[in-house]
Amino acid sequence: MRGGRDELAELLKRAGLEIVGDGGVEEVLPPRAAWRRVIGYEAEPAVAVRADRPDLAEAVNREWHRLATELGILGADGVFLVEVAGDWTGCAPRRWTRVRLGDDWDLAGALNGVEFMTLALDGDALVAATAEEYDVWLVAEDRIGERQESEAQAAVRETPQERAAAWQSLWRGPKPVARVLQSWADGLALNRALPEDELRPRLLGTSRYILYGALSPAMVDAAVAHPDWKIRSGVAEHQRYITPGQWARLILGEEDTRRRWALTLIAADRREELDEDTCRRLAADPSARVREEAVRLLSQPGSVVAALTADPEPRVRAAACTTAWPDLDAEVRQRLLADPDDKVRRAALLLHHRERPLSRREFETGNLGGSDALKSRRPERDLAEHLAREGERGDRLDLAANPHLDADLVALLGEDEDADVRFAVSKRPDLTEEQRAAIRIDFDPRLRHWELDWVLDLHEDTDAMRRLAASAHPLVRRSVARARHLPPDAVARLARDEDRVVRLFLAESCDDAPADMLLEVWQWWDGSLTCPDRPRGHPNFPRQGLLRYADDPNPRMRRLAPDDPESTPELVDRLSRDPAAEVRYRAVTDPRLSAASAVRLLDDPHEHIRHMAARHPELPARVVIRLLRENETAEEAARNPVLPVDVMREMIERIEEFERAEGSERPV
Repeated sequence: MRGGRDELAELLKRAGLEIVGDGGVEEVLPPRAAWRRVIGYEAEPAVAVRADRPDLAEAVNREWHRLATELGILGADGVFLVEVAGDWTGCAPRRWTRVRLGDDWDLAGALNGVEFMTLALDGDALVAATAEEYDVWLVAEDRIGERQESEAQAAVRETPQERAAAWQSLWRGPKPVARVLQSWADGLALNRALPEDELRPRLLGTSRYILYGALSPAMVDAAVAHPDWKIRSGVAEHQRYITPGQWARLILGEEDTRRRWALTLIAADRREELDEDTCRRLAADPSARVREEAVRLLSQPGSVVAALTADPEPRVRAAACTTAWPDLDAEVRQRLLADPDDKVRRAALLLHHRERPLSRREFETGNLGGSDALKSRRPERDLAEHLAREGERGDRLDLAANPHLDADLVALLGEDEDADVRFAVSKRPDLTEEQRAAIRIDFDPRLRHWELDWVLDLHEDTDAMRRLAASAHPLVRRSVARARHLPPDAVARLARDEDRVVRLFLAESCDDAPADMLLEVWQWWDGSLTCPDRPRGHPNFPRQGLLRYADDPNPRMRRLAPDDPESTPELVDRLSRDPAAEVRYRAVTDPRLSAASAVRLLDDPHEHIRHMAARHPELPARVVIRLLRENETAEEAARNPVLPVDVMREMIERIEEFERAEGSERPV
C-alpha cells in the first residue's frame, strides 16, 4: 500500500522526524506484538497527562522525551524506531520506521491525538502514547527480551483443567468476522489432523485449499457435481486420480462452452485416459475450440482424428492434421497441402517435409519463416547455403541447430558474426570437443540456460560422460552433471568445476556427488522448487561433525548444527534465539523445539517464523485461542494439530452458520 506509506512519511516529517534507513524488517518485536504490550488490560501508565490541559502536546512531548532518554530509546546517534497507529500498509505486515529527531520536532503536536509508539533499536525498551478517556497515557517498558522469556515460560504452564476451559472460551465473546472464518476454513483444510471422512468433506466449496491434497473417490464425486464452477475446475486441475466416468460427468455436464473447452484442454494436457464415447462426443462438439482440444485426447480414436482433418473450422483441421498425419493416405495429405487456410497448409507442409528435403522455393512460398522448419527439416543444399551465407539472423540461428546441415556449413556458421548464432552451433551434438572448443562464444553464467537434450540422452553411456565431463563448453558440462550416476573420475572433475552451476547441478542430480562439494554448495544454495531438499537432503551430505558449526560466523552454517545426530533440544532452543532469521526458522521447524520457545517466536520480527511457530503442536490452548481470533494468525493456528476434533467440528459449524446467513441475505 504505497499511498499509505507515503502518507505516513509525510506525517513523520511534519512531526519534525528525519527518516533514516531503507524501511526493511527490523530484528525487533514486530509492531502488532508491541501494541499488545501497550494496550493490554495489564498495561499501566508511567505518566498520565490530562487530555484537557491547554499545553497537552508540549507536556506529552516533554514526558515522552524524558522517558525515552531514561530507557535508552534514543541511541548514540539519536536514531530510534517509531510506529504510528493507523492503516499505513493495508494487508501487508506493519513495519517500524527508523527516525531521528529534528531541531524543531513536535511528535505529539503533529500527530494531533494519533497514538504512537517508539522503540529502541535493539528492541529492548519502548515508550508509547495512547489516548484514554480523560488522559493521554505514556506507557514505558524496559527489559522486553527478558520479560518475553519469562512470559513464554509462564504461558506453557497449563493444567488439563485450564486447557479444557480455554477451548471452551473460544465460543465466548463476539462472533468471528468473515475474514477470520475464512482463515479457519483454509487452515483446517491444510490441517493433517482433520478427520478425513467426517469433517473434510464439509469444507468443499468453503476453502480452495481442500482441493490441493488427495481427495477420496467420494469427495471427487462431490466436487465433480458441485454447483460452484471453481470447485469443478479445481478438481480437474489438482486431483491426480479422476476416473474416466468422473471425467465424462465433469466435461459433458458443462453447458457453458468456454468451461467445457477449459476442462477438455486440462484433460488433454494431463494426458488423461477418457472413455471412447466421451472422446467421440467431444470431437463432435458444437464448439470448434472443444473439437480442437478433443484431437489431443489420448484415447481419441485415430479414425475420428482423421475425419476431423475435413472439419469446417481451420483450427480443427490444423490440429487434426498434426496428430493424424502419419496415418493419412496420400489423397488426404494432398488435400491438406492445398487447404485454403494458411495455417492448415503450413502445418501440412511442415509435416510433409519430415520425409523429403525442403527446397528454397517451398520455404519462401510456404510462409515457413518463424516455424521449426529450419531447425528440424532437411534443407536442400541450395536453401541451406543461401541462408547460411545471406539469411536473416533468425534464419541463421534456426539453421545452426539443424541436425541435417552439411559439415562445411556448420563450420561457416561457427564463425558467424552474430554471437547467438555461434553459440547455437557450439551446442550441436555432431561436433567433436576440439571443434566445439574452437568456436568463440560469449557465455554469461548468470543467465538461465537449458540442459542439452542430446547429452541427457547419453547419461547411461559411461565413456561418453567421461569424455563430455572434460568439455570446454559449460552447457555440456552442466548437462553431464544432471546424470543420476557418473564414473568417479568424472564426478571428481565436475566437483572442481569453475562454473558453480555445474557443481550445483551435480549436487541436485548426481547421487555420487562428494560430501565436501555438497557442503561447499550449501554455503550459497538453499534448494530450488524442483530440488528443494538439495544439497542438504543429498544422501552424501555430511551429518557427523556438524555441531562444530553451532557458533560459525556464517548463519547458513549454523543452520546445520541441529542436523548432527548428537544435537540436543537445548541446542535447538538456543538457535531459536539466533540473531539471523534463517537460523531461527530452522529452529522453529525442528520438532524438538520447546513449547516455550515457540510461544516466544510468535512475536518474531519475521512473518514466516511467526506462522511456523503458530503451528507448533505443543502450544498451550489459551495461546492457540488468541491466535485463532487474530486476522494475521488465524489460518496458521487452524492448521495446528493440537486442535481437538470437537473444536474443529464446532469451528466448521460456525463457518457453515455464517455461510447460510450470508446466502439467505443475497438476492435471488
